[in-house]
Amino acid sequence: MGTAAQDAAAQEDRDDAGTARRLWGRLEAVNTLAYFAPEVHRAHAELGLADRMVGYVAARSAPFGPVGPEVVTAAFHGFSPRAISHALPGAWEVAAPAQVLAATDAALLRVLQELLGDAPELARAAELAREAALLHPILGRPLAAAWSSVPWAQQPALVLWQAASRVRESRGDGHVALLVDAELDGVEAHLTSRGDSPKLRQILGATRGISDPEWDAAADRLRERGVLDADGGLTAAGAQLRARLERRTDELAAPPWTALGARSTAALLAALDPLVARILDAGIVPGVVARNATG
Repeated sequence: MGTAAQDAAAQEDRDDAGTARRLWGRLEAVNTLAYFAPEVHRAHAELGLADRMVGYVAARSAPFGPVGPEVVTAAFHGFSPRAISHALPGAWEVAAPAQVLAATDAALLRVLQELLGDAPELARAAELAREAALLHPILGRPLAAAWSSVPWAQQPALVLWQAASRVRESRGDGHVALLVDAELDGVEAHLTSRGDSPKLRQILGATRGISDPEWDAAADRLRERGVLDADGGLTAAGAQLRARLERRTDELAAPPWTALGARSTAALLAALDPLVARILDAGIVPGVVARNATG
């Protein structure tokens, strides 16, 4: 049996991990505006990137510079190499990464100012989110490192989005490392989230470029491992695997929030809540993002 001090430390670790998850959910709602706001899609189309997948891949990977599909496929993890190759390097022949970043920023600023511009909490949220983002690690985290090279904006709304992006990619890089350790490729990782289903295939197949034969092959591999049952549902072992991955992702994401401190973290949550409520009320981000933001 552990000592009282050990029990208290374990509880503190759980609390920090829970805080990391709550902050990720709020900031994810801010970050994903870049991928779902119609204004951003129009800005990409004006550059010549009218295909939404091409615009998404180019915008998210632009801080890397004009890299090829191999680097981006590795960093994104959950996307078909075919989908990334559809976007790159062709996108860079149409618009340079700096142009994509500038167009995305300009469109996002318009969106965020419309949604949040008069909110009294915005300046404080941007200040604290930037402070938190600077504490997030980049070693061994390629997307986080790339985004850390992007200069900070002057406008609080855009600073908040940039901070959300840095936090999101740092956390995501840690999650990818855990998936690699668990020997789950991108398709298998999706299947461990809720099991195999027509809805998952329809939504993620289209947005990640995954074909039915690729889903079938991944599901068969997970059945052999005892992760999925005959009907494609998660087995008890599969559910435990996913829970362990999520818990460990939260734990890896916790130290920056611990370093920020309980008072500042609580202040950031308090400032974010009304801002996120405005974003969710606009109906721009998907339901799963809304659930993570309010969960």
